[in-house]
Amino acid sequence: MQSLDVATQDRVRDVYGYVPESLAKGLSALLATAVDRDPASGNPALWDHRDVVLITYADQVRDDDTAPIEAQRRFLVDHGLNRLIRCVHFLPFCPSTSDDGFSVADYLQIDPDFGDWDDVARTGADFDLMFDLVLNHSSQEHEWFRKFLQGDPAYTDYYATADPADDLSMVVRPRALPLLTPFEAADGIRHVWTTFSADQVDLNYANPDVMLAMIETFVQYARHGARIIRLDAIAFLWKEIGTSCMHLPQTHAAVCLMRHILDLVVPGTLVLTETNVPHVENLSYFGQGDDEAHMVYQFSLPPLLLDAVHTGDTSILREWMMTLSTPSAETTFFNFTSSHDGIGMRPAEGLLPQDRLDQLVDRTRQHGGRVSMRSHADGRETPYELNITYLDAVADRHRVPPPDHSRRFLATQAIMLSMPGMPAIYFHSLVGSPNDEAAVVETGINRRINRHKYDRAELEATLSGPDSLQRRVFDGYKRLLEVRLNCPAFHPSARHDVLDLPTDGLLGFLRQMDGELPVTVVANLSDEIREIEQIDWPEPFRYDLLAEESVLSDAPLTMRPYQVRWLINRDERTG
Repeated sequence: MQSLDVATQDRVRDVYGYVPESLAKGLSALLATAVDRDPASGNPALWDHRDVVLITYADQVRDDDTAPIEAQRRFLVDHGLNRLIRCVHFLPFCPSTSDDGFSVADYLQIDPDFGDWDDVARTGADFDLMFDLVLNHSSQEHEWFRKFLQGDPAYTDYYATADPADDLSMVVRPRALPLLTPFEAADGIRHVWTTFSADQVDLNYANPDVMLAMIETFVQYARHGARIIRLDAIAFLWKEIGTSCMHLPQTHAAVCLMRHILDLVVPGTLVLTETNVPHVENLSYFGQGDDEAHMVYQFSLPPLLLDAVHTGDTSILREWMMTLSTPSAETTFFNFTSSHDGIGMRPAEGLLPQDRLDQLVDRTRQHGGRVSMRSHADGRETPYELNITYLDAVADRHRVPPPDHSRRFLATQAIMLSMPGMPAIYFHSLVGSPNDEAAVVETGINRRINRHKYDRAELEATLSGPDSLQRRVFDGYKRLLEVRLNCPAFHPSARHDVLDLPTDGLLGFLRQMDGELPVTVVANLSDEIREIEQIDWPEPFRYDLLAEESVLSDAPLTMRPYQVRWLINRDERTG
């Protein structure tokens, strides 16, 4: 067997301080399977303006005559979304025992209730694919954990353990649940680290065999067609008593090692880190710009945008947007407003003052949502995330009529779709789902409010009402995507300049890609008409791609409540 190359040894040494023999052998074997790429093919672009991701569950849409994965593909294709959306992000689709897929019992199998790898491949013929690697923890039911409890020597150190007497007070907690869970093992009681729940047992990456197993899984996902791989809960990966156990140097080194192996074995695969933390901490996963994550979630955007909609004050959102930058052309943001989880509150820390955070919490409850808490070392509990659909977060459906409600919501989406980065749309935002409060009552799980699963007939009926809120959102969203498709200025890496506009609800920024027509994005996030006085527009006319109208530059620009304009510097769309 060939020896491990020096560059890979260096990355392994960054994690462990030495090169473990078993990991070196395993990685050498894995690297030997790499397929040589034709140098004449060059380096393909990582992304462009057509990249839009749909976040969805594998069983999001069911139909009686086919597997859910295939049923959803047919729904998307039948509605022409394969033209408008490039990539489908399947949330965990492996056999799982809890947390809607995030307690994985077998990393390399598809849950038979969802379909099989052939169904995934058929979706991959119409869309690029994105998979989740749930690498911090597995299910209690995973074969590895059973062997761990049985005392199998090969698995005795596969999971992270600690003594309850250890001082774990510095550990940052994402949930108000016990950090350690006792399990009866062959050699007695073992207290296993359970960061997220008792059913989600944390893997021990200090054991090189665990690292190798997960890197092999990583590569298999890429070979099954994943263009993007999401590293779930990566911030918690490495445990070291006496620390916060978040963002440790070994965790960053592990991401660098995984990226390095992927670049060599399946080049072109993108690494996305999921770290629901304050903005500055989130940015650390870009590393040096070419060695760690290609993309990080833009977790601060959802709460800041929601705050601006409800207060009519865009100053904080604007100031934050002025700071946005990435360390290289090989990095970008993964923009979103909603996902399978709630709206994170930690990413707003240090950005929104406490009274504004409190207002978001109060409004969430007023709109039928829930609030999940996290524990602190001193015993306090504070809001961790807001559990609510983003549609219901922006307005109270019981008080705001559908035309106004959809306008407010689509304004937030138009801003997200035009910001620097790759946009991602949660399925329930696309189809305008309301809060599923019945699911919360039935299960006691707050996050179920935003995870309703549809029978296709039910979904089609919901979207068929011409004046319904969901139909307005669905049609409006598709139109935004249609227009966006023809805007190279929305390339993830395009230039981004924030405009100096009054912050009484107004927000504006310029996007421009070299050699392409620039687009100026202007939004009014207030419930009153606003006028923008003359700006130094580069051309005498501005054409609004969304309103499909020309606007003279020598007169104030009128902005209706919750209107977003995508303006090009021409008096006609095509010339």
